[in-house]
Amino acid sequence: MLKFLLLVNKQGHTRVSQYYEYMELEERTNMEAEITRKCLTRNDDQCPFFEFKNFKVVYRRYASLFFIIGNELAILEFIHNLVETLDRYFSNVIMFNLDRVHMILDEMIVNGQIVETNKNRILAPVAIFDKAAN
Repeated sequence: MLKFLLLVNKQGHTRVSQYYEYMELEERTNMEAEITRKCLTRNDDQCPFFEFKNFKVVYRRYASLFFIIGNELAILEFIHNLVETLDRYFSNVIMFNLDRVHMILDEMIVNGQIVETNKNRILAPVAIFDKAAN
């Protein structure tokens, strides 16, 4: 089960954070800062996962964003699928509508469990929402 998902830029700023287990705000902030610092200081020769306190962290860098997930070791393919889905929707992974990012994440993950990986099924409700909004 996923504990959290973070999208962090190369400067260490969190762009998206989604938690699937309750955590106090101060604890979240401290944890994000420590995990981000660890990811940013690791070089490309190091493996993309490490243990942090009581969970495993898996990350992957795409362009200027780090995709960081807590508590899954076999998640690298999910991160890649998420990047491809965001790329298909946004035409690149630079996100201007964070509400849409959260909608996409909600289509893919429910209560920390991956429930959908088919890009067409993931983006169909978002496209309906976009059509209704226009």
